[in-house]
Amino acid sequence: MPKPGPRLRLVDVAERAGVSLATASRALSGREGVSEEVARHVRQVSRELGYVANPYARTLAGGASSTVGLVVHQVDDPYFSEIAGGVIQVAAEEGLLVQICHSGRDPDNELQQLRHLIAQRVGIILIAGSGYNDPGIEAAARAELSEFQRGGGRVAVIGRHALGVDAVLPENEAGGRALAEHLLELGHRRIAVAAGTAALTTVADRLAGVSAALGRHGLALADLPVVHCDFTRDGGRAAAEQILREHPETTAIIALNDAMAIGVLSTLRAHRVPVPERMSVVGFDDVSVAADLAPSLTTIRLPMTDMGRMALGLALKPRAARPRRRPTGHSLIVRDSTAPAPARG
Repeated sequence: MPKPGPRLRLVDVAERAGVSLATASRALSGREGVSEEVARHVRQVSRELGYVANPYARTLAGGASSTVGLVVHQVDDPYFSEIAGGVIQVAAEEGLLVQICHSGRDPDNELQQLRHLIAQRVGIILIAGSGYNDPGIEAAARAELSEFQRGGGRVAVIGRHALGVDAVLPENEAGGRALAEHLLELGHRRIAVAAGTAALTTVADRLAGVSAALGRHGLALADLPVVHCDFTRDGGRAAAEQILREHPETTAIIALNDAMAIGVLSTLRAHRVPVPERMSVVGFDDVSVAADLAPSLTTIRLPMTDMGRMALGLALKPRAARPRRRPTGHSLIVRDSTAPAPARG
């Protein structure tokens, strides 16, 4: 049996796993062209042999690298670009580089990005963006991150509940409640929701807040049109089209992020629906352009740049015995896109 340690070669792992040298290399670096079953087997053999050139052991043996890997759902969404800005600020202060990866809200793609980052020997991994309601979907990512941490890597996430690591948690439920309360206080009862994909925990949490506010006014979320589309500007456009077509009596639309709200406003403008005289619109996040829209957007403000700074700050601290949780706070920012409900008729 080959001796564990630095002298162990990749060819020894390949021989023990019963695969070619090329297959072993692809499996350990997270590259495509290897089935998940084979890759899992090669990684297991690598761990059993103590092969120090595998991605996890290399991080431990060579010390933490100067690179931070940041995985975001959508790189062109201002929400994520502002979070990235906070990460980059702290990284610059600490003499670190930041590599940004785009998952597209695809858990399989996210897992692939994580494996690439680990293979590149990053010292810290940050993930920003909603988790998934099905725990099974996140099980593989959780396992990868757990092993990365055991090898000396540092991890923190933003907006994720179930990965078992330090987390910065936006106040999604409280923000959803504040948005709905604002519209209800303005007299709106014919409210529709432009929601992201139902599989996302962020969507579920924000809807839970909307539901709680409705309940205090004797209403139920089940009584409202909730249109699930992509959590993007195009998704907001599609949701607004469906709301106008199927629920023309609507007087207010809750978009569960600002990107969707921008899409909603675009569709309403195209249909010549005046905002807020005929239709009020609210968003969530308060991205930097929200105040510059016409009309300016009523929304929930999250401290996105600070969230990025908080996440990297957590990852730079010594690992705690139990995962740390940092809430973000939130504020309702009332602007020109909301007004009292129009009179019926």
